[in-house]
Amino acid sequence: MSALITPASLQAWPLPDPPPHSDKDARGRVLTIAGGAQVPGAAILCGLGALRAGAGKLQMAACAPWATGLALSTPEARVVTVPGAADGEFVLAAARPLIKLAGRVDAVIVGPGMIDDTVASPLAARLIAAVPETAFILDAGAITGLAPMIERLAQKAGRLVLTPHAGEMAQVLGCEKQAVLDDPAGCGRRLSDALGAVVVVKGQTTHIVAPGGGTWRHEGGSVGLGTSGSGDVLAGVVGGLLARGADPAQAAVWGVALHGMAGAALSKRIGPLGFLAREILDEIPVAMATPA
Repeated sequence: MSALITPASLQAWPLPDPPPHSDKDARGRVLTIAGGAQVPGAAILCGLGALRAGAGKLQMAACAPWATGLALSTPEARVVTVPGAADGEFVLAAARPLIKLAGRVDAVIVGPGMIDDTVASPLAARLIAAVPETAFILDAGAITGLAPMIERLAQKAGRLVLTPHAGEMAQVLGCEKQAVLDDPAGCGRRLSDALGAVVVVKGQTTHIVAPGGGTWRHEGGSVGLGTSGSGDVLAGVVGGLLARGADPAQAAVWGVALHGMAGAALSKRIGPLGFLAREILDEIPVAMATPA
């Protein structure tokens, strides 16, 4: 039986706080490998989600055609240009410089806005294998191509969080989407046990499954959260919490709860439909300060 996420359960599991009078280094460093020629804004939503969750430093990998625009749009971040295709999409040749960057941060987010899973998933797998201490959050294209790599990735258990929706979960498990919709927690358990990873199965009710048996559910998700870019924000929030020192299960549970609280606040202030993913960002610190 999964545990319902409530204000009381969150208060009983408080997030790690930085030491008094500490600086931004004490709040952790995040690297985003996200976006691309078609969806460069995913990197912004993801990176700012990490900062809104309290991470201290943000680095963003980008390909040359859109790196300058990303840097100007996100002045809080250090933007690092890495090898890319002529059209601005990431390529596997970026692995070498990205491994160096990933080894210097506390959490790496791979996949939001990345269209080609034949690049995103192998790139994520190479980084995970090469960087033994860093936590990783995989989203979107970094998840859907993982099926051939599950056995290899399982050896890196304990520092992975995956955030698939039902369609992405069906792709990696090789089943129909309806099978995931019929049993999201069970499908999450299959993937969690196979990978040794925390799996967040996103939906109106979101299920979080951890290796070893821990399961949680978040009910009453706002319908307005089903909007373009919302998942990018969630991945960033989870990454920011990991960078601050939360373990993968806590980061996932709190990230989903904060995302849900932000949606509820926007539903009241703007309306149940029509708020934007970028507007979720401003609500995260308020929700984090007063989980209710």
